[in-house]
Amino acid sequence: MKHSESLKATKLNLLNFKSIPTRTFWIASISFFMCFFAWFGIVPFMPDVVKDLGLTPTQKWNSIILAVTGTVFARLLIGKLCDKYGPRLCYTALLVLGAIPVIACGLVQTPLQFLICRLFIGFIGASFVITQVHTSLMFASNVVGTANATSAGWGNLGGGANRLGMPLIAAAVVSFGVADADAWRYSMVIAGVVCFLMGLVYYFFTQDTPEGNFKDLRASGKMVTTKKDQVGFLTVIKDYRTWILFIVYAACFGIELTVYGTMDDYLQNTFQLERVTAGNFVLSFALMNIFARTLGGFFGDKFGKLKGLRGRVLFLSVILSLEGIMLVTFSITTSIVVGIIFLILFSLTVQMAEGATFSVVPFINKKAIGSVSGIVGAGGNVGAFLAALLLKSKSAVAEKAAIVANQGLGDEFVKSAQSAAASSAVSSGYFIIGFIVILSGVLALTIRFSTKEEKVADIDLNETAGELIPVKADY
Repeated sequence: MKHSESLKATKLNLLNFKSIPTRTFWIASISFFMCFFAWFGIVPFMPDVVKDLGLTPTQKWNSIILAVTGTVFARLLIGKLCDKYGPRLCYTALLVLGAIPVIACGLVQTPLQFLICRLFIGFIGASFVITQVHTSLMFASNVVGTANATSAGWGNLGGGANRLGMPLIAAAVVSFGVADADAWRYSMVIAGVVCFLMGLVYYFFTQDTPEGNFKDLRASGKMVTTKKDQVGFLTVIKDYRTWILFIVYAACFGIELTVYGTMDDYLQNTFQLERVTAGNFVLSFALMNIFARTLGGFFGDKFGKLKGLRGRVLFLSVILSLEGIMLVTFSITTSIVVGIIFLILFSLTVQMAEGATFSVVPFINKKAIGSVSGIVGAGGNVGAFLAALLLKSKSAVAEKAAIVANQGLGDEFVKSAQSAAASSAVSSGYFIIGFIVILSGVLALTIRFSTKEEKVADIDLNETAGELIPVKADY
């Protein structure tokens, strides 16, 4: 096929590095990977941080909650900024500025400083929104779900790869003479520096659309900025479908974040697994992002071809409901073998649901993809925040009850009872969350598209017979 830089790609050709969409896909995915790597980079070192800074259990839980709270506000804001300034400048700024709290996290001396850094590190989680906006601008409707899901899945992989990568970085700095107790600090500084460097790469090697940057398109008259930008954002806010997808993404990505953050302790306390073994299972859970999200986007695109935009919604509803069923079943199992099987199935379905969600997002409002992506993306973190609060409250109540019930029986016995109570509380929390996810799957069925929207989507699909298609003024 003849190549033109002013065209959207209709195929995800990962080896065509001369293609602007492909190059953007890779740089966006790697940047997203590094943001997630840094965002959750402290997780493998939490025992060291607790010991070094003297964190209380409450402060530890608060650090988890703050890390996802900061992302909510950042995602809501970054979507609108992408529509206005373009994803290239937004990603560059996010990577460069986001590197500051990551580096600062390695320099903290008090619990308060640590909590503040965790709050601001959460802002780099907004990288997800920019990634989805950028791939939506680069790929045609027949493959946009697959492109969005793949870039997001490979980026999310950073949240699990740090379980292996950060200890390796720590081991490397120790080999250069750094004390073991300080290795976590140097590792965070290095992760922050890499984020900063990726910001420079993003600025110099990407552009906003296949036709060029927003600034240049406006200067040439190809992209006219009017008050419609503001109207478009208001339209997004008023569109009930945006908020349904907000809830849907809370029920998939939000729950993945929460389960990922609590699964280590749960596996150790419930199934008596060793810390390393439990960590490896969680790492495997995260590694499924290599293909699972892509499957969700791929099947979203396939159902879109078969049944139109309604087909995308139907698949989203089914896979989300299956996610809830898997989590409910996992929460009540007492067998390690059965538990791991359903944990794997939950991992597969939750990540497919995430991919399926963003196979629908680009069709809600093509003139405000950033705003829609930002609001929906924020839903994921709101879901994580609410789920973490639920599990924290249930665990706190159960642990206090265990202390009261076992007073005078010795510290070791009390600690054992507390662990058992916490495990039971998390199990019941997973059970409740699973049913909420199933209800969210049913709620997704309320998403409707007009006859005009279905027709436009059908026309777009019919125009994708070649490798590339002309860019329309979606941006």
